[in-house]
Amino acid sequence: MSEILVLYYSPSGTTTEMANIIARGIEEVEGMQARIRTVPAVSANTEQSESRIPEDGPLYATLQDLEECEGLALGCPTHFGNMPAAMKYFIDSTSPLWMSGKLVDKPAAVFSASMSLHGGQESTLLTMILPLLHHGMLITGLPYTETELLSTKTGGTPYGATRVTSDNNPNELSTEERALCLALGRRLANTAKKLNN
Repeated sequence: MSEILVLYYSPSGTTTEMANIIARGIEEVEGMQARIRTVPAVSANTEQSESRIPEDGPLYATLQDLEECEGLALGCPTHFGNMPAAMKYFIDSTSPLWMSGKLVDKPAAVFSASMSLHGGQESTLLTMILPLLHHGMLITGLPYTETELLSTKTGGTPYGATRVTSDNNPNELSTEERALCLALGRRLANTAKKLNN
């Protein structure tokens, strides 16, 4: 089985649900498997550090996870139109992979969540795409043949899967958001499969 890394940060759980749906989409493609990982929170106290193994949920990502996988789905919530510090901190640690070219020509996709429709979803996706381009990765978005892009009143962009959350229903994805997460996973897995053949 070829593996796609689904790497995300989700302090409140909204991005976790997206990651799991994208992983299901990946695994709908024959011969493809999702490897789900997260990143630790960044502590303001520099004398304290997170345990190497989280108390619950997926394991923390390592550079080896990136190197071993055939593709990457990268996701996080929107923090002021940008990726959160925890994800940026991990991405900044990937210089050894950049120097060795280990991610060149691997496909990648991005996903995000925000509290409002115009809460910076697209700019967050773009902030995640930039370092992936520096790594030489091939960005797979969502084409308009995914008809949910034309009908969604919540999340979903051609740059990647997104969702709109609210204080009232923080864990409920719309039908379109769910379909676009699955589609993104399938597209990423199919792209990786074609590139490896």
